[in-house]
Amino acid sequence: MTERRILATCGGWSPARWGDVEFSPLQRHALELTGVSGRRIRVAFVNTASGDQRVDEGRELAAAARAGVDAVHIRLFGRNQPDLRDAVLDSDLVWVGGGSAANLLAVWRTHGLDDVMREAWESGILLAGTSAGALCWHVGGPTSTFGPVSVIDDGLALVPYALGVHYDSQPDRRPALQRAVASGALPTGFGLEEGTAVLYSGADPVEFLTEIDGAVVHRVHREGGVAEQRVDARLVK
Repeated sequence: MTERRILATCGGWSPARWGDVEFSPLQRHALELTGVSGRRIRVAFVNTASGDQRVDEGRELAAAARAGVDAVHIRLFGRNQPDLRDAVLDSDLVWVGGGSAANLLAVWRTHGLDDVMREAWESGILLAGTSAGALCWHVGGPTSTFGPVSVIDDGLALVPYALGVHYDSQPDRRPALQRAVASGALPTGFGLEEGTAVLYSGADPVEFLTEIDGAVVHRVHREGGVAEQRVDARLVK
């Protein structure tokens, strides 16, 4: 049976000299998770959530070249891939960047990319991303798309959990996730501190990771009202 995996992170892109970026430890771990050997790994970058900024694309392609992987961008603002299915299914790893989760979902659905992503997941392509690019795979979670932090509940739901990103750096997100889980508006979920990640196999969270020593993941679930438990994350370098 094909393994369906998602790596949802609140990390990625390590700064380097002259304003360049490098793949972060979590991104390098994502490359390893593809299991590809004997040829160059193929990565598709999707930056819908930030409006497909061209300056980001150049930096990402340069970082991919330095990492020894082949990379393309799937752009929907000024669409550059006539056949989205071919572009996604030709990849070993799809990395989705951050920005507006609500805008990402709306634009993906307009172009049918949501269905393509589900097909890619079911076929064993590793889906990954950071911030909005992590939230999108879940049932929902807090977002700052509309200004003040609010909760969306119309994610792709490839995994049956809620997700809170920037859990330690943007203080309004934590109580927003807790309230949504306590009320039943969202299911049990996870809060990701900066630099952390959760790896899913099918519908199951199988590993918690961090690229920042000491950072943890929080499990948020209903118990009377709401309960939160710290989950130690394995350090990746």
